[in-house]
This record gives sequence, structure tokens and C-alpha cells, in this order.
Amino acid sequence: MEFPITIAEERPDQPDVMALLAALDRYLGGLYEPEANHILTVDELLAPEISFFVARESGEAVGTAACRRMAGEPATGGRPYGEIKRMYVDPSRRGRRLGAQLLDAAEARLRRDGYRLALLETGRDQTEALKRYASAGYAPCAPFGGYPDNGLSLFLGKAL
Repeated sequence: MEFPITIAEERPDQPDVMALLAALDRYLGGLYEPEANHILTVDELLAPEISFFVARESGEAVGTAACRRMAGEPATGGRPYGEIKRMYVDPSRRGRRLGAQLLDAAEARLRRDGYRLALLETGRDQTEALKRYASAGYAPCAPFGGYPDNGLSLFLGKAL
């Protein structure tokens, strides 16, 4: 039996949420060397320019997403943008569009804050994430935010 999912802005420093973030870190650590992972820590996720979202099912944290409000830079033609970070859905809950709902929540927050561009960096080996982003309208873009163009990272963007 499936229970309703709720998605809300929450703090990332809750034990059940930190367990999800640790699972994401282990997953990424199995795909890439540490220097190729661009992970925001829990302390960094508490910054005022970041909105952090948690998907819950019957009170249990089952997914996360964050958006970081960024100033314009040369790669964006000076346009401010929102960066999508820390997208993760518990593997036992996948296939139910939770990733899409989390991404929608992050994008909606960026729109409310006046941002019209969303960017993200993800790894080339994260095939499920790449499918999710493509289906949500993200397309390849130039590197941004100081991320290295290391052959492992893919850069995607979407007009909001």
C-alpha cells in the first residue's frame, strides 16, 4: 500500500534526512573519485541562500533536493540563477515520480524568488538522473559556478 507523499522545505540537519544524504554520498563515492564529487555538506546546506526540500511518506524521509540562489557570472551572461543540488530518492521508493516532484518544488521556489534560470552539474554515469533532468526540460549548457570541465561532469540548464 502506498501512502501520500508530502514535500516541504525542512532543515537538512535532521537525523533521518542526514541518513539519506549519507546514502547519496556513498552512491556518488562509488561512481567517482572524491575530487570529482561536488557535494554540499549539511552545514553548507543550512546557508540562507539555500532552500532544502524533503519528501516524506508516512513521516519517513524518502527523498531530498536543494536549490541554491546564485549571483550572475560570465557563464550565465551575468544572469542570476538557481542551482539544483542534492537530488536523491531512496532506491526503494523510486519509480513513483518523487524525483520529479522534488525537482518541481525546487524550481517553484526559484520562480517565487524571481529566478528564471536553473542550472545543475551532474555526473555522466548517473543515467537515471540524466533521464529525469531531460524529461524535465534540462538541456546541455556550458560549465558554470567554477566547476571543472573534467569529462565526468555534465552541465544542464533550463529556463524557468
